Amino acid sequence: MVGSVQPLPLQSIGSIVERIVQTAGVRFLGVLAILALGLVLAYVAGSLVQRLLIRAGVPDAIEGTAFERAARDFDTSTIEILSWLTRYFVLGIALVAALSFVGVNYVDQFWGLVLAILPQLFIAILVLIVGIVVGDKIELLVAERFRGVKLPQVNILPSLAKYTVFFLASLIALSQVGVAIAALIVLLGAYLFGLIVLSAVAFHDLLKSGAAGTYLLFIQPYSIGDEIVVGEIHGVVQEFDMFVTYVESEDREYILPNARVFDEGVGRIR
Repeated sequence: MVGSVQPLPLQSIGSIVERIVQTAGVRFLGVLAILALGLVLAYVAGSLVQRLLIRAGVPDAIEGTAFERAARDFDTSTIEILSWLTRYFVLGIALVAALSFVGVNYVDQFWGLVLAILPQLFIAILVLIVGIVVGDKIELLVAERFRGVKLPQVNILPSLAKYTVFFLASLIALSQVGVAIAALIVLLGAYLFGLIVLSAVAFHDLLKSGAAGTYLLFIQPYSIGDEIVVGEIHGVVQEFDMFVTYVESEDREYILPNARVFDEGVGRIR
């Protein structure tokens, strides 16, 4: 009869169902294999990163930084955070590969976008973490370097150095994820210009002593143990650096800014 639909034989239906089950089984096994391989590679990559950082001496270099102390409060460390970040990155790639193998067509475009962004996002997070750690370390180094300088303006130098590194790291991280940073670069230029002007005004005496100290260290008109006279001060040189000279007399110790030594002149007693 015209227009009638012929029923499929039971044997044909069975073969179709069998092919569907076989295809689904192959895909399921493929997904499991990809995810298992991803887990192994993630573990190996994280462990490798952790060992390389330890061998490079990174734990000792970042010891005492604010980020490391915060990580210790959560029973972890900066090295472990970086290693787990590497593991999650590898697992993310494995998940995308597994979904592509299954053939989830309606999310292909979405996962393609994720796969394109994932490396940049990983680098951005890594840059932020490194920037925070380096900024904290620079703050400690600057504070240690100027510990003996008895000027109140010096107390803001460690914080300025730290937040400058933070800002630069943030710019690099934002550029990695495609955020327009032209306005931030202009802001950075204004910040650096203001920092230079502020430093020239606030640290006039410090810069003057530093310049004089550089000259004195270069020509070395006196050395530790020499008996010198600077104005009305008479004593023996105990120590001197780029900014100050320590002179000790019989009953007191003087800390002379090098700018004063340079302006008033120094007499060495033989």
